[in-house]
Amino acid sequence: MSDHPEPPTFEVAMEDLESCVARLEAGDLTLEQSLEVFERGIAASRACAGLLDQSRKRVQVLVEKAGGEFHLEFLDTDDEEATASEEATASEDAG
Repeated sequence: MSDHPEPPTFEVAMEDLESCVARLEAGDLTLEQSLEVFERGIAASRACAGLLDQSRKRVQVLVEKAGGEFHLEFLDTDDEEATASEEATASEDAG
């Protein structure tokens, strides 16, 4: 058995985050309890963000270009600009 606990799945982290939000919104916690729940919610939020980032990096589509060349096309808009810039540079180098 490993010394490190297994990281939560996205669904488990999201459920934990939603639970924290519900408890905080209920407004029946002491200040100390609220801080503990808030800290747990922040940890769950960070876990969700990290898992989403890992997933985004894995969701890359390999697209065949004309002439049998391949390039990576990223699915988020931030990377589209980088891909377009790389394509322009590649076509300048080829020509």
